[in-house]
Amino acid sequence: MIAFTRAHTYFKQINTELLGLSVDSNSSHLAWIYDIYCRTGIKISFPIIADRNGEIARKYGMISSDISNTETVRNVYVIDDKGIIRTILIYPMNVGRFIPEIIRIIMALQMADCTKSSTAANWIPNQPVIMPIPKTYQQLEERNEEIQKNKNGISWYLSFKEPDKNCLKAE
Repeated sequence: MIAFTRAHTYFKQINTELLGLSVDSNSSHLAWIYDIYCRTGIKISFPIIADRNGEIARKYGMISSDISNTETVRNVYVIDDKGIIRTILIYPMNVGRFIPEIIRIIMALQMADCTKSSTAANWIPNQPVIMPIPKTYQQLEERNEEIQKNKNGISWYLSFKEPDKNCLKAE
């Protein structure tokens, strides 16, 4: 919660809202949020849902009966503005989340959606994106000519283009 709060401003810059979910009670949330504030000066800056009976956590697969019937694993869901789950990251209880990767995933999803393209393995913001494959033989030939001219790929099925600067949500 502290790490997400520290990065909350950046999440907002990439048009992303944070929401916590815990099977602890609201009173427990208040107690540990206050304790965090007292010990660190950090105020948790996003809402946390008290899912006391675990109904929401179970629906999202956050409680693994292999581990416990009541303890949640540390999941991160990226849900788009249409309510569609786009990414699920499942962290074991003893491994912390990696905020830079979560931000990178969100930016990759936004870039791929905006440019109607794909991002390559190890893609980071401002790198080229993978162009959609041609749909006709004529487009395939045109793509191969473009690759020969611009040296922007290895074949008609794997070529790159610079991302549209209008797609970048944060600088």
